[in-house]
Parts: sequence; structure tokens; C-alpha cells
Amino acid sequence: MLNLLKKHFGYEEFRPLQTEVIEHALSGGDALVLMPTGGGKSLCYQLPAMKLPGLTIVISPLIALMKDQVDALRANGIPAAFLNSSLSFQDIESVESEAKRGAIKLLYLAPERLANPATRRFLQELTVSLFAIDEAHCISEWGHDFRPDYRNLCLLRGLFPQTPVLALTATANARVRDDIITQLGLQSGRVFQSSFNRSNLNYRVVPKKRAFERLVRELKARPDASAIIYCFSRKGAEKTAANLSANGIKAAAYHAGMSAIQRTRVQERFIRDEVPVITATIAFGMGIDKPDVRLVVHLDLPKSVEGYYQETGRAGRDGLPSECLLFFSIGDRFKHELFIREMEDLDERQNVRRKLNEIVSYCNLTSCRRKYLLNYFGEAWNQQNCGCCDICAPQPEVRIAEQTAAPDFDRELFEKLRVVRRRLSDARHVPPYVIFGDRTLQDMARYFPQLQESMAKIFGVGKEKLVHYGGEFLKEIQSHAQAKQIKEREIPSSSAHTRSPKVRRAMSNTVRFTIQLFADKRTPKQIAAVRRLAEGTILQHLEQALSLGKLPDAAHVVFSSPERFDRIAQAFKKTGTTMLAPAQAQLGPAYGYDEIRLARFILKAREQA
Repeated sequence: MLNLLKKHFGYEEFRPLQTEVIEHALSGGDALVLMPTGGGKSLCYQLPAMKLPGLTIVISPLIALMKDQVDALRANGIPAAFLNSSLSFQDIESVESEAKRGAIKLLYLAPERLANPATRRFLQELTVSLFAIDEAHCISEWGHDFRPDYRNLCLLRGLFPQTPVLALTATANARVRDDIITQLGLQSGRVFQSSFNRSNLNYRVVPKKRAFERLVRELKARPDASAIIYCFSRKGAEKTAANLSANGIKAAAYHAGMSAIQRTRVQERFIRDEVPVITATIAFGMGIDKPDVRLVVHLDLPKSVEGYYQETGRAGRDGLPSECLLFFSIGDRFKHELFIREMEDLDERQNVRRKLNEIVSYCNLTSCRRKYLLNYFGEAWNQQNCGCCDICAPQPEVRIAEQTAAPDFDRELFEKLRVVRRRLSDARHVPPYVIFGDRTLQDMARYFPQLQESMAKIFGVGKEKLVHYGGEFLKEIQSHAQAKQIKEREIPSSSAHTRSPKVRRAMSNTVRFTIQLFADKRTPKQIAAVRRLAEGTILQHLEQALSLGKLPDAAHVVFSSPERFDRIAQAFKKTGTTMLAPAQAQLGPAYGYDEIRLARFILKAREQA
């Protein structure tokens, strides 16, 4: 999987939890995956799709984004396609034909298509190895962005009872998580939750006084940087865009009152860097893969903490420092109250008012904003000072003449490389970030690679992109370096940029119960029978306890066939990994995943004994 990661995406190391989720998906398990925006959720199904024998179906909520997601995958050498209402009948027939003959590995669908019996019949003609449900919080009526079409996804269990499901979201509190698990039938699956902390984001709340003037200063301090400005109403979005344009800032409005064609056009211009600033209602941004948004502003009070966290999460997905600014006035609360009072359903009214109170509490904080956000999603934060919010690290008001410390890369070369990127993206009709992200261009302008083998070491440069785009960027770097008499610098492993300390989680109650039974010398099979769970689930509990050093003596667990155990051990040795899928591919269909997992557990327990 590391080879595939480097080949297709140009990364040398997985982010926290990605390895565990990918291995779980390859072993055929269901899961709910909770990762912050920019945390790498999509890789959790894109890489398994390359390894699994059949097709991976991805349910995505916005058809306007599917083409960009598919374009990005194809640019990385991954065969992908989408089916939605933007395609002609002939195009749909072509995609369906490709899917039936196994020519694509990932197929993106909108949830409403599952209500169509013809779509369901088509899916049943395919070998579907995995379902990935993106933005899974949309299935819950308790979520901040409930979409009735997502309720159709409960049909998947009946149509494909043996096909694993990965549900993925960046914003779900405990109540929404439980609802997702219930709606999608994931009770026997695992829950993977990585840290919700976005350490590169700086959170600020400022009084809503002379807000537009402050906004103009913020934007002019970041010329050409991508920014999203969230407004309460459609009228507010249009007025703000017009006023920004009058001040020399290229901006466009986006809201649900525009036609689908208009919205798609605005979104495309933003993604392709033709318009750097979007003023929008909350209809904008879900699923946007644009990694280089440097500023997210809320001109008005958001409806909920979940919505605010998701919207701010669209900043800095490439890991580079980015700002999240919220203008707060208590008067904004009364705008929301007017809508709440019009709600007929009492439970809905109470739920919406509770969410409003929570975001008002966030705005009125006198303690760390990051801590509040993380605690909201059930994550402990024990540091006294996060260093990246206006409470912990107050900043002077931004001034236009102030753009900051000199970057540690060659700004002139970076701008030249952006021009090359734009030329290539225009020629291929794809967003610039599909070619290379800002972080990759900055590394090029930092280390000045002038040979293909050097370029291959740059973060985000995979085999496919090196072949297709590397030459153009090398020429620009060589020309610049020669004119400035700059030599190539030593390039450290790109993993140095991404390595994070491994996060360990406390054992859940269900794992503790399994360990109690195991301490009574019961075997995994016996525990599975007592608990009415799959043996594979019990083995996952035991492996988790083993990794935390909490497992009692395991000497009572024996393998029924020493010969088969030895063959499995040899398969792990030959593949050079303890992942299940490579071992199973080595052994063949006569060996099931539960049997291989049991052998792996025994081997690990012996190592730690």
C-alpha cells in the first residue's frame, strides 16, 4: 500500500489512522470513520479500491464536485468515473459499460440515484467490493446538514448484505454518530476517530464593528489568496461580492437561489483560481477538494458548532497556515431566532435553539477556542495554550502594508511555477491543484530540484505526475536556478513534513468486556458466541488491547492446524507486512480473513510475551 501511495499520490507515509482504516476495509469490515477536513478521509477508500478485486462505489452529495474528484483521480493514474444528471444518456451508457467490464475502480454516485430502480438493477450487475459514504452526517436528522436523499442508503444493506460499508464524516457529535451507525447498519463495524485538531488553523472571533472595512484589509493583506466568505443570506452574499469587486477584489457570489448552471460556473472559476474570493451561504463548499484556501470568514453567526467547524475546515487542507475569522454581534442571534420561532415541530425547534446557544457560547469564550471545539466533538485537550487562537495568542489588527516574515522558499520561483501550473491545468481542463498543490510548488521553490530523480522526492510528486508534468516544472526550475546561480539543495524525506505522533485511544467498554472474558481463559470463538459478535470483531478487540499493553496472558489460544499456521506465518514473512490482504492474496481463497487474523494475533501475542 505504501508503494501505491507513493506511485499515485506522491506521499511516503500515511497520516494517523489511515493505515488502520485501509487494512480494515481490505479485510472486509464495516466502519464509521471520523476525521477532520483535510485529514485524508478519501485515501481510506481510494487506496483499497486499487487493491480490491471489484468496484468501489462512492456516494457523494454534490454532483458539481464529482467531475473534479474524478479528474484528480485520473491525473494520479486511477481509473474512475461518475454517474449523475449532468451526463447525457449516451455518456451514462458508456460509463455503465466500462463499469460492467471492470475498466474502472471507483464510481461516484449521488444519493438520489439510489431511489431509481434502474440504478439499483445496474449496481446488482456489478461486483461491488466496497461502498464509501462520504459526508455521512447528512444521513442523520440530528446533523447540521440533513439530506433526505441520504435515507435511501439504508437500501444498500438489503441489496448488498455482504459488501462492506465505510461511512466517512468530519463533523459528527455522539448523537449523530449513533444515528449514522443505526441508519447504515454498522453495529458490528468499527469506529475510527482521529484527532479533530487542525493545528495549522488560527481561530479568531472579533466584534462586528466596521466589519466590511476589516474584511477588505484582511483580503488585501493576502493578494491572490483563495478565500471563502460565509454570509447569513443570499442577499448578503450578493451585496458583499459586489462591494468587494468595487474595492478591487475579484469576488463572486454563490447561493441556492442561483441556477445550477450559474452555481457550477462560479464553483469552477473558484477551483481553477479564476476568482480568488467566494461570498456564499452555507450551500457552498461541501466536499470541495481545493487545498489552498487561506482564509475562511464568517460575516454572520453560523447556525451551529458543527457547521462552523466544517466550514472553517475548508481552510488549509494542504497543511499550510490559514486563518478562520468570525465577526460576532449578539444582534445576529436574533436573526436566527426569527427563523426558529417559525418552526412548527417543537423537537426541531429545541434542537436548533440548542445548537445556536452552543455557537454563541463559542463566540463569548474567554478561554481557548480550540479546546472548546475539540471538547465539543468528545476529544480531550489538556494544553493550557494552543498558540493559534485569539484568546491564546492575541494578534494586532492586520494592516494592508503589513503579506509578514519572509517565506523559507523562493517567492519569485514559486510564482513562476504557479504560471506553469495554470498553463497545464488550462490545457487539460482541470483545476490547478490537480496538477500540484501549493505545498508541492513551495517545496520545489525551496529545494530547486533539477533532475528527475530529485523531483521524485518532492512531497506530492507521484510516478504518474512526474511522467506527465515533471518535465515542464523542471525546465522552469533549471532556467531560474541557472539565472540566479542556485544549486540544487538536499531534499529530506517528504515524510518529515507529514509525520505526526501516533495517537492512542483508551479502550471502549465493548473492548473491556471482551478482555474480561478473555482473562477467564475463553477463546476468541467462545467469546464471539457469548457476545453474539463476529469472531473477526473479537480479534480486533484483542489486537487493540495487545497494542495498548492491556492483554492478559494469551497462552490458552491455540491454532487448530500447525501446518496452516506455519503457512500463514510464512505468508506474512514473504509479503514483508502483517496486513491481512497481502497475506490472503499469497495464500489463496482456501484461507479466510478470520483465520489469518487469528494467526496474526497469536504471532503478535508471542512476540510480546
